[in-house]
Amino acid sequence: MRTVHLEIIEGIAEIHLDNPAKLNAFTVEMLGQLSGHLDRLERLADVRCVIVTAEGERAFCAGADINAWGDLTPAEFARHWVRDGHRIFDRLARLSKPVIAAMAGHAFGGGLELAAACDIRVMAPSATIALPEAHVGIVPGWSGTQRLARLLPEPIVKEMALFGRRISAERAHAFGFVAEVSATPEETARSIAQAVLGLSPRAVEVSKFMIHAGRGEDRDAMIEALGSSAIAASADRDEGVAAFRAKRKPAFSGE
Repeated sequence: MRTVHLEIIEGIAEIHLDNPAKLNAFTVEMLGQLSGHLDRLERLADVRCVIVTAEGERAFCAGADINAWGDLTPAEFARHWVRDGHRIFDRLARLSKPVIAAMAGHAFGGGLELAAACDIRVMAPSATIALPEAHVGIVPGWSGTQRLARLLPEPIVKEMALFGRRISAERAHAFGFVAEVSATPEETARSIAQAVLGLSPRAVEVSKFMIHAGRGEDRDAMIEALGSSAIAASADRDEGVAAFRAKRKPAFSGE
């Protein structure tokens, strides 16, 4: 059964978490489905913006389903569950298209890490964010102590991870983690996404890469992607490819 759905309408893609009975908590299958959707979206040139949302109003995502990892050995937990989740969330963060999280409900643990991997967030007034992992004897494993610590002040991350406190939408907005607090997060996210359709796709993509390089989000890859993009548009690159195919010495012009 698919519990992560992808819908594409007129240049805007929506990823829906659909496991409301378990507060949209991640299972192994959900991680795999999310990964597949991200691979597809990266290759769809007509998709200009992505919205991540969830079914139900109680929770955007309550984290990871304990039944999915509770019986894993320490090695399995570290090698597969944590590393696979981290890799997939990194994939979301580094998507070349802008991504908006529409959070109608609470985002806890892995759900908060999912939201942090998006570019901006829209949150319902009654929703909260938290890192409750210590309540079940584990620690954040999908970038909660890394990416989240770059987006929120250190004391706030500690307030959640060390003291188990929830942060309200109002406070999250005050700290800049949330772009807007809205009674209709999905509608607001769609309105923001619509504005992206009028912008230059390449300018948006390169701007995202530059910002990520500046804040250390996969900096090495971002710098090389930017450099490769520039050189790929050069006359020297065309000459190099043509010379290779013709088995002759290239005559580079420096243009």
